[in-house]
Amino acid sequence: MATWAIGDIQGCDAALDRLLKTISFDSQTDRLWLVGDLVGRGPDSLAVLDRLIDLGPCVVSVLGNHDLHFLAVAAGVRSPKAVEKLDHILAHPSLAKYVDFLKNQSLIHVCPNLNAVMAHAGVYPKWTVGQAIALGGEVADALRGTQCDEFLCHMYGDAPRCWDPTLSGWERLRFITNAFTRMRVVDQHGCLDLNYKGGVAAAPSGLRAWFDIPNPGLSHYRVVFGHWSDSGLVNQPPYLGLDSGCIWGGSLSAVHLEAGHVNIVSVPCGPL
Repeated sequence: MATWAIGDIQGCDAALDRLLKTISFDSQTDRLWLVGDLVGRGPDSLAVLDRLIDLGPCVVSVLGNHDLHFLAVAAGVRSPKAVEKLDHILAHPSLAKYVDFLKNQSLIHVCPNLNAVMAHAGVYPKWTVGQAIALGGEVADALRGTQCDEFLCHMYGDAPRCWDPTLSGWERLRFITNAFTRMRVVDQHGCLDLNYKGGVAAAPSGLRAWFDIPNPGLSHYRVVFGHWSDSGLVNQPPYLGLDSGCIWGGSLSAVHLEAGHVNIVSVPCGPL
């Protein structure tokens, strides 16, 4: 049995098919972890969701910012844009099935047996793994509750930038959501800068990649994440970043989590 974690797919079903064949993925024996951003911008988000739903319980995903945006569009609290290429899902008679599939994914997935934590953008450096699980659960409850549409409406925005455990209401849920799905760089106080999208080395003075901030709260866990295509693949123990820019013509990457060493496999995206 093998557990493979795969980077941001973003509707690139042909690349996903290519990668699954390259790693000889077997849904009867293997498990698949997905770092989120399953949909959005790519040519075939509908096919990606159909494939993952058909694979069944061997698949676990966390939610990315594009997945949450799709849920907001499907709920009618945001208008779709042509560049997002979501029309085929939104017009599908089984739209509710796809919405339900995504709503039942979480912001964080933890497996003690693999010593691994997965979150789309990463784990906020001032949170322990236990805190991150609890805070991610607050957003999951909002997504699956009666106030889901209100949450999806209020999740947009960059403030508050700094974590404060006394935060409440929509501000609290917005910070948690941003930390899990949009975080790239933070300042010396742990405040998020959600405007910067370039590479790690080019970050403005005073800002550092979140994974360059020591976090003793991770204990022995590895952190598997995506989201930051301009950073490329990150192999900086205990951090494994898997967004290798498939949607931008890069590659789609997977890592074998049981392997004794980092075994990253990548396939090219786009037509061969």
